[in-house]
Amino acid sequence: MPIYEYRCGKCRRLSSVFVRSARAQVAPACEHCGSTEAMARVISRVARTRSTADVVAEHGTGNPGEYRDPRQIGSWVEQRFEEYGMDVPEETRAMIDAAREGDLPKELGL
Repeated sequence: MPIYEYRCGKCRRLSSVFVRSARAQVAPACEHCGSTEAMARVISRVARTRSTADVVAEHGTGNPGEYRDPRQIGSWVEQRFEEYGMDVPEETRAMIDAAREGDLPKELGL
């Protein structure tokens, strides 16, 4: 069950389209502007996913202030909230998820 990406000819933004079968006919619509015209399939970015064990093996477990990988910081924050029996606030969750995707806050200096 592949997910294909298309660039809209109208607004030029990317849209992801879930397809039940690689052989299925697809009539993609832009998820941003709704256009079905000139949707061009593009090659999706590929990334190697690293597990927590990979990160620890490369950077160690680290102490607060000594992290070299954003997943270590996010994991530490998540553990603290869990220890206190609190839910992670939405804004904090968004920052952790963004850092895990490589969008690091400028304040980190990484």
